[in-house]
Amino acid sequence: MLLHIPELLTSEQVAQCRRIIDGAEWADGRETAGYQAARVKNNAQLKKDSPAIREAGTIVMSALSGNDLFKSAARPHKVYPPNFNRYSAGQAYGVHFDTAIIRVPGTPLSLRADLSATVFLNDPGEYDGGELVIDDMYGPHEVKLSSGDMILYPAGSLHQVRPVTRGERIASFFWIQSTVRDDNERLLLFELESVIDRIAPVVADPGAVMQLTSIYQNLLRRWTNV
Repeated sequence: MLLHIPELLTSEQVAQCRRIIDGAEWADGRETAGYQAARVKNNAQLKKDSPAIREAGTIVMSALSGNDLFKSAARPHKVYPPNFNRYSAGQAYGVHFDTAIIRVPGTPLSLRADLSATVFLNDPGEYDGGELVIDDMYGPHEVKLSSGDMILYPAGSLHQVRPVTRGERIASFFWIQSTVRDDNERLLLFELESVIDRIAPVVADPGAVMQLTSIYQNLLRRWTNV
């Protein structure tokens, strides 16, 4: 599933995040990368012990908890605490994949990365390049969204951030462990729920909607792991 979630953050929330992170201490992004990823990674991230990660991350987490589209599409069980990165001119992140099991810093907890997410924190007109390119069975998809928008995509897909040639690209990133592990099953549930929500107010036969909802619930029961 590749899903654009518009306006996850309001302009006020974006501005609040930027006030917090812009003045914080940044570090070389390769410090948090595995061996293979570090060879192609060139960006900056907030220092892992920075209070700004927690403060700005709380804003992102609050927005996620109130976003029905995210909850329906991702079916989140665990969400990795949002981090923040910055790409200046000449920086990029070559083709890579995300680690399957990710340890939550400062805790004994870990999660299975089923979905990856990027929330853009500045507008595309502020920088050139910096497209997130995600490969799936249909080929590469270029993503460069408005400030506050989020892209949700399978964590196992190959992806990259193309070189920034002007300005800076600033974003939040994190991973989600879903209650539904399989991406195709998750997509079917999302589409079925979306159809039910659209037809329920207009279909003359409420029994048909009830039957369709029953099918949805039984698939949910079969595929959910909690």
